[in-house]
Amino acid sequence: MSENNVVPITAGIGRRTANARQRKRAVPTGTPLAGLIDSWELALEAAGKAPATLEVYLRTARRFVTYLQEEGQPDDAEGVQAEQVRMFLIHERTGRGLPTAVAAHAYLGVWWNWIISEGERTSFSPVLKADKPQLKTKAHDYLTMEEISALLDVCKGSDFASRRDTAIIRVFIDNGMRVGGLCGLRLEDVDLRGRRLKIVLKGGDEHWAPIGDKTATAIDRYLRVRARHARADSEWLWLGIKSIQEPRLLKGGVQGMLKRRGKQADVKNVHPHRFRSTSAHQQLAVGANSDDVRRVLGWRSEAMLRHYTEELGDERAREAHARVSPSDRI
Repeated sequence: MSENNVVPITAGIGRRTANARQRKRAVPTGTPLAGLIDSWELALEAAGKAPATLEVYLRTARRFVTYLQEEGQPDDAEGVQAEQVRMFLIHERTGRGLPTAVAAHAYLGVWWNWIISEGERTSFSPVLKADKPQLKTKAHDYLTMEEISALLDVCKGSDFASRRDTAIIRVFIDNGMRVGGLCGLRLEDVDLRGRRLKIVLKGGDEHWAPIGDKTATAIDRYLRVRARHARADSEWLWLGIKSIQEPRLLKGGVQGMLKRRGKQADVKNVHPHRFRSTSAHQQLAVGANSDDVRRVLGWRSEAMLRHYTEELGDERAREAHARVSPSDRI
C-alpha cells in the first residue's frame, strides 16, 4: 500500500465517533414531544385546570423533554419507552429530591394519558405504576383540642383582630378549609343562616363548606366590627388590620397570624394545613360518617381521607369500642 493510500488513524476515530453519536441519537418515529406541550396546555386550560396546576404540569413536561434531548434519548411520542421515564425519575430524585420525583411520575402520567387519548401514541403509556418512587409516609402533626382551646383563649376580646382571628381559627377547625379557599371568601359567599361558606376548590369547583353554630356566631361578631373598618366597602370577607393598599388578608397574613397566636398560646408549629387533618380526625372521632367527612372537606376520594386520618384510626376504634363494648352490655 502506497503512502497516498494510507488512511490516517485519527480519521477512522472521527468517523467512529460520528457514527456513535448517530446511533445514540434515535430517529424520531412519532410527533416530537416538544411540539405537544403547547397543545397540552390548551387542553388543560379548556378543562378548567387551576393556574398553579398548569404551571407544575408544564414545567415537568419541559424538564422531561430537555432531559431527553440532552441525553440523546428518543424525544417523540412513539419512541419514548419506560426506560427513559425511569432514567428521568432517577435524575429528578438525585437532583431535586424524592418528593419532586414522586410528583413528576404523577404529572408525566397525566401527560402521556392525554397523548394517547389524542392518538399521538399507539402503544401503552411509558409511565408505569410500578415505577412510581416510594415516598416514606410522614406522621401528620395533629392539633389537640386543648391546643385549639389555648389558641382561642389568646384571641378573646372585642377588637377587630381578636374577633377576626377567632372566626378564622373556628372556620379552620370546623371544616378543615384550605387557606386558599379561606382567603378567597367574599362577603357574598357567607350564608350564616344556612351555616355554610362558599369556597372554590382546587380545579375550580365551587363547594359549600358547612360551619357550626359557634363558628357562625364568631363570623357574625367579626362582621359587626368589620363594618367599622376603613376598607369595609371591600368585597373580601377577611381584611387586614391596616389594609392601606391591599384590603384583603392574604395567605401570608393568615400564616403570620397563626404563628403569632401560636407563640402567644405556647402551641408550636401552628399552620393552616395542620387544621385540615385535625378537623377530619375530630369529626371521625365523634362518629361522623367517612363519606360525610370527605364531602365536608371537599375531597373527591376516600384515599385522601385515609391519607390524612388513618394514623389515628386505632385510637378512634378504641374510643368507639368503649362506647359499644359487648361485654359492658351484659
